[in-house]
Amino acid sequence: MTAPGTEIRGVRSAARRRSQWRTQVPVVAVVAAGGALGALARYALTLAWPTPPGGFPWATFWTNVSGCAVMGVLMVLVTEVWSAHRLLRPFFGTGVLGGFTTFSTYTVDIRRLADAGRPGLGAVYLAATLCAALAAVRLASAAARRVLTGRQR
Repeated sequence: MTAPGTEIRGVRSAARRRSQWRTQVPVVAVVAAGGALGALARYALTLAWPTPPGGFPWATFWTNVSGCAVMGVLMVLVTEVWSAHRLLRPFFGTGVLGGFTTFSTYTVDIRRLADAGRPGLGAVYLAATLCAALAAVRLASAAARRVLTGRQR
């Protein structure tokens, strides 16, 4: 026998879980769709700009730097300029840009350079990507803020 009221609490918590799941399904769907688009764009870029063995991985470098710059602009748009739809940031930020940028490939590229006997180039690539990506997001967000809102920060 169950204590009085426990059936109702159990039903309410199950209903709450179903309701929370239903609100998350659209978010998961747009992240997946955006991720697929971003990954396809990144793959197309690596096919168009292949890296020779032991060479500097320019496609991955510019993918990460440009993705960070776009993220800087996006964050200014959705936090300071627009009242964006609730699915825009998950679709474009997490999905498209998350699928487009590729810091896992960045680490594999560093390992490949080291394995090819070019550890110095791997270290340069490691530092250059990190510095350029951080600078890109900072500069792009500052430029977007200045152009779109007229403010400096």
